[in-house]
Amino acid sequence: MKIYLNRMQREVLAVGAKDTFAIAGRGTGKGVVQATVLLNAFQSMPRCTAAIVAPNAIRAMTNTLPSMTMHWEAWGYKRDVHWCIGRKPPKALNWPKPLIEPHNWEHIISFYNGSIAQIVSQDRKGTSNSKSFDFLCIDEAKFVKYDRLKDETFLANRGQLREFGDQPLHHGMIVTSDMPITKEGSWFLNFEEKMDRELITTILTLKAERERHIARIKAEGVSNIPDYIPKRVARLEKLLSQFRKHALFFGIYSTLTNIEVLGESYIRQMKRDLPPLVFQTSVLCQPVRLLQDGFYSSMTEAHLYTAANFNYLDSLEYQFGEITQTRDSRVDDDLIPDAPLCIAFDFNRNINWLVVGQVDEDMGRMNTVKCFFVKYERKLVELVNDFCDYYERRPNKEVIFYYDSTAIGSNYAVNDIDFRRVIEQTLRKRKRSVQSVYIGQPMNHAEKHLLINRGFQGQGRLKPYINEENCADLLVSLQLAGVYNGKKDKRGEKLAETEEDRLETRTDGSDAWDTLYIGCERFPTRGGGLYIPSSNWA
Repeated sequence: MKIYLNRMQREVLAVGAKDTFAIAGRGTGKGVVQATVLLNAFQSMPRCTAAIVAPNAIRAMTNTLPSMTMHWEAWGYKRDVHWCIGRKPPKALNWPKPLIEPHNWEHIISFYNGSIAQIVSQDRKGTSNSKSFDFLCIDEAKFVKYDRLKDETFLANRGQLREFGDQPLHHGMIVTSDMPITKEGSWFLNFEEKMDRELITTILTLKAERERHIARIKAEGVSNIPDYIPKRVARLEKLLSQFRKHALFFGIYSTLTNIEVLGESYIRQMKRDLPPLVFQTSVLCQPVRLLQDGFYSSMTEAHLYTAANFNYLDSLEYQFGEITQTRDSRVDDDLIPDAPLCIAFDFNRNINWLVVGQVDEDMGRMNTVKCFFVKYERKLVELVNDFCDYYERRPNKEVIFYYDSTAIGSNYAVNDIDFRRVIEQTLRKRKRSVQSVYIGQPMNHAEKHLLINRGFQGQGRLKPYINEENCADLLVSLQLAGVYNGKKDKRGEKLAETEEDRLETRTDGSDAWDTLYIGCERFPTRGGGLYIPSSNWA
């Protein structure tokens, strides 16, 4: 079976280093690399135990595992024939047992030769504890918490020296990601300094010589070549194994690396559709420098969390299509059942935002659980309906709607009635119980800046936290919000949208979040239910 490989894939797989860091843009085929390297680990170390590390369960089920298993299927390795997931292989398959047999097979991929991979989702507590791994496969590394990785998973990469000590990949790892935009997500960039470039060049030179000899053997036949050539090939393979075992490879590749497959139109579409920051990091794979003194300067990685509903995800039994087709609030585990959802908006002619939060009074925190926005012809009614659709299966229909004077008497996002009435009417039409809370005129920037940053520092009534999985667009708006003349820099809001300046990256989303936080902090309002404290934040 012949497979086309782009430059990134060829280089990574040709080197075959024990430790590989491939920093590559969208569409470069990182999934092929992950699938190939893990397959090599399984086949070179039969009955081994690897770990597939993902930032959280949702990303594992929607990104990492579907991509990896799709390639295995394409290469002829079929589910429930050559590999199983989420269950112990049936005895009828007569597969060898792994050297270390797991007690629970729920989050295990099993291979026909007895090799297994533990699916490690960092939002599942203790998935690396008391484990012994032979190889690590880390995807979307910019979202992985390095402290947890270092203190738990790296320490578990210690298994079976006697059985696999001579294998190049033993105790190695494959790490893939696009370019990070946060300091915390940049942990793997430091590994570039540890790459021995002369060793990598030596490996590639030896491999090229080996390939030339093998090509000659295939062309002329074994009986027609000098005796020294097969011996030289064996010697080269031994040298390659020794060098690879001590090698670390680090490479950075933009999406343009795969332009032969993707086409120029794909790159142009990504430039058109993605925010400039995302295009720069996720497509061009270029490093960025974020604002160090922005409007939300006190917001750090510690204010971000993930909260997946493991019971719901596990009920899908790793049927990857289910999670993408039915993505709604059932996947969220940060919702307090008897508490209302708090919502706030920002209104603009071309983009309208809705930010959703909940208050946990007992823990003194406001969780930003979701964000929505609509652009151009989609207006407030569509925005509110998107919110209602996402939370349709949630039994509690109570909504606290925080709004300021910008929602009164204005109607440029709709045709006849003002924003507040449109929102209230649409919510009630969708059977929501709405409690509207007016918070007055917009707070002046200096007071708002002080209030919000004191909140992030834990000096307010409520400390804000943000679900990073559900609020990726909002986080970009918050992270890019600068300061101009002592105020939030809103100069770009009224400009026409361009490929380099997308509407959703501007401060509109952050303004909606400001209204939500001010409302929850300064205007505490209880719905009809009770506030139940929760400890599901990761």
